[in-house]
Amino acid sequence: MIGYITLGTNDIDKATEFYEALLSEIGAKRVVNEDHLKMWSVARGQPMLGVIKPHNGEAATFGNGTMPALLLDSTETVTKMHAKAIELGGTDEGAPGPRGGGQLFFGYFRDPEGHKIAFYAPNKAKD
Repeated sequence: MIGYITLGTNDIDKATEFYEALLSEIGAKRVVNEDHLKMWSVARGQPMLGVIKPHNGEAATFGNGTMPALLLDSTETVTKMHAKAIELGGTDEGAPGPRGGGQLFFGYFRDPEGHKIAFYAPNKAKD
């Protein structure tokens, strides 16, 4: 049901550099490349994640309680992507591990502008 999610940015170049490097790790490619908006997806017709300079010209802020969660293929990929986000200048918001009774495996981080993001995958070790 979700087509895309955008995260506000005050520095489109820095945000683009961060997400380009991070999302390329899972094969995502930039599919929108406007001056004020950049978006990535793993395949045509799949959900997109983007960064955008707010249309109203006001400062972008992160939303308290807003958290996109990106479904990945394995717990190993969650761990790898969480580490990559930290390496690129993100901050840890919850080390990779089982959550919710162990059925799912999550890793949480904040990007350089403070947006909270989760990577998750089914926890096959629980099966």
